[in-house]
Amino acid sequence: AQAGSARFYLLTTSLAGTWACGALGAGPIPWRGDGWRTGPRGAARALAVPVVTGGATFAVFYGAARVARRYRALRRAIASVLRYADAGSTPLVVLIASGSGVAEELFFRGALWSGSCPLRTSTLAYVASTAATGNPALVLAGLLTSVIFGWQRDATGGVLAPAVTHVTWSVLTLRYLPPLFRAADRPSDLD
Repeated sequence: AQAGSARFYLLTTSLAGTWACGALGAGPIPWRGDGWRTGPRGAARALAVPVVTGGATFAVFYGAARVARRYRALRRAIASVLRYADAGSTPLVVLIASGSGVAEELFFRGALWSGSCPLRTSTLAYVASTAATGNPALVLAGLLTSVIFGWQRDATGGVLAPAVTHVTWSVLTLRYLPPLFRAADRPSDLD
């Protein structure tokens, strides 16, 4: 769908709804898990770790993006994704990305988190879903974030920590990566 179009918003919202409904339909999802500290101070600390982890994950991606800009194929792959962040309504894009992040965590670190190797299973499933885009930058990003979010799921026993990390990473990515690639997305720079 064209960036900023009503069809884009409908499709991305529908995909998030599919992940969320699939997760909730699969049975109960452990929201906080056993690794969650109780009380106001414990809850604040438990939320701070995912926010800091999301920021640190973004910092790694930001550094990698600065290097990737130097290589045409990588620059084009990343720019083709980030142009969706610039088109249309920024608040709506942030809202949809945040909702999608939570829905993905419900599905991949919730409903799919079972068996003897849940980190491997959920990561492979997430990478397969991003591979459908045909964009190597999304596949690599999906692999790395899935492992990080999976570690958090494993450590806390619930989906809240990876969901907070995912949303933090998404919001920072939407805010700070598009300016690095705006010029790269113009046809004259892609030839």
